[in-house]
Amino acid sequence: SYNTIMELEGFFNQGRGKKPGINRGGRTMSNDKIESATACVLPPLPYAQNALEPVISANTISFHYGKHHKGYVENLNKLAAGTEFAGLSLEKIITATAGKAEKAAIFNNASQAWNHAFYWNSLTPNGSGEPPAALKIKIEASFGSVDACKKELAAAATTQFGSGWAWLVLDGDKLKVIKTSNADSPLTKGMK
Repeated sequence: SYNTIMELEGFFNQGRGKKPGINRGGRTMSNDKIESATACVLPPLPYAQNALEPVISANTISFHYGKHHKGYVENLNKLAAGTEFAGLSLEKIITATAGKAEKAAIFNNASQAWNHAFYWNSLTPNGSGEPPAALKIKIEASFGSVDACKKELAAAATTQFGSGWAWLVLDGDKLKVIKTSNADSPLTKGMK
C-alpha cells in the first residue's frame, strides 16, 4: 500500500529515525517519549513539510499529516471524551482496545494516530540511509545483511493488500519484518 511504501522510502532513503529502539544521533527514543508526545494531540512535524523532497513531496506530507493524521486525532478525542480512555496515552488506549469489536472506532483512531506519529518521527531530512552501528549489527545478525533486510521490508510493503504498514520490529531479542493491515501495529502483538 501507499503507506507501507512511504514507510520504506522514509526509513531507508531518508535515513535514521526516531523509532522506539532506533538510535538517532546517539539518542534512543523510547515508547514513552512517542506516546507522551502524541496522546490525543496532533504533534507538530519534526521538520518542514517540504524537508523530505524529492522523496516525499510537501503535498503528500500535507495531505497525510494535515488530513489523515489530524483526522485520527480529532476523531479519537471525540470518541474518547467522557470515557475511561479520556486522557490516557495512545499506547494505553491501543492495548486496552485492541481486538474488542465494541471499541473498534477508538482503537482504529488511536492506533492510526500513533502509527502516523511514529512514521513522521522515523524520517529525517538528508539522512544517510545507513542504520546506526548498533542497529546495523542487530540487522546483520537477524537478516544476514542490511540489503537482505531492505529486500524483506520491500517485499512486505509491496505485498500488503490495501491499507497497512510494513514494520521492522524487535521480537524478543531478534529483529524481524512484519506487516499489519489498516490501523494494526506491533504494539498489539507485544513487539517493539
